[in-house]
Amino acid sequence: MSSRRVGTRSRSRSRSRIAGSALAAGATAVGLLALTACGSDDGGGGGDGAGGDRLDVVASFYPMEFLAERIGGDHVSVSTLTEPGVEPHDLELSPRQTARVSDADLVVYLAGLQPTVDDAVETAGVEHVAEATSFTTLEEHGDDVDGHGDEHGDEHAEEGHEGHDHDHEGGDPHIWLDPAKYAEVAQGVGDALADADPDHAADYARNTETLVAELHALDDEFATGLEGRTSDTFITTHAAFGYLAEAYGLHEEAITGIDPESEPSGARMRDLQEIAEADGVTTVFFETLVSDDTARTLADDLGLRTAVLDPVEGITDESPGADYLSVMRANLAALQEALGVPAA
Repeated sequence: MSSRRVGTRSRSRSRSRIAGSALAAGATAVGLLALTACGSDDGGGGGDGAGGDRLDVVASFYPMEFLAERIGGDHVSVSTLTEPGVEPHDLELSPRQTARVSDADLVVYLAGLQPTVDDAVETAGVEHVAEATSFTTLEEHGDDVDGHGDEHGDEHAEEGHEGHDHDHEGGDPHIWLDPAKYAEVAQGVGDALADADPDHAADYARNTETLVAELHALDDEFATGLEGRTSDTFITTHAAFGYLAEAYGLHEEAITGIDPESEPSGARMRDLQEIAEADGVTTVFFETLVSDDTARTLADDLGLRTAVLDPVEGITDESPGADYLSVMRANLAALQEALGVPAA
């Protein structure tokens, strides 16, 4: 990433004196109102706008927001373009949100997940950008959701899926669901913050080191916590967990592909029934931000349980945790039960 410079902020302040205590008090009140208006955020999505002297960071959705807040600490004001409860893949930016991207000191986003954000960043000419996929490697997952190794092949691949599709030509964008890959992104975001705000580079480096250590510890928790399982296969609503599955030797079978809004074919549903029986699947996982109708229908047809496996694309009151780390630990517990990990 090329070295970039943070635009300086300045505020003009009147130094003139107004005679008379009443006039002076009135001028003070007006000044306070003006400062309050300047500090307010009319764009929504959290944060407090320019945040006074803090770095104005715009994050595309929750996983990027989490990194910016944890690493930036008190030196940043972070707002997100994706409101809690909004499915990130479906985001459409308003003109006001597009303006926020243009005005940001730093934009933290993940290319290939939200085309509307990709377009806004490309046209905005933002001086500082932290693009998550540039800090790690992408792989292909979930495009052939009808295959299941040599057992099931791709006999139904030509039937495809009904509904719309998003462009994921660069690979599976769900990198944050592998804690080790997410740690690589955290390191890149820390470097971008230091580049945008060199006066606080030491603090960003320290916060990055702390967060990366936590993510590596989480990675270890998953590796050890999934030992002794009786099955490797799990069924999910959409193919968000390819990186997680690959990291820990699991096999994800998704009802739909990378796009959570696509509709599965009848052939796919029949394949999943065969897979569930052959691999001893006990649970069909659904998500908090996507309709669970198809997952529950499949589970009912097969007499299986349903449970939440959260892709951590946003935090709401329905999430099984308050932040990335707690939701991921809830996911680990759900996988342990579904895959037959012996109780400790």
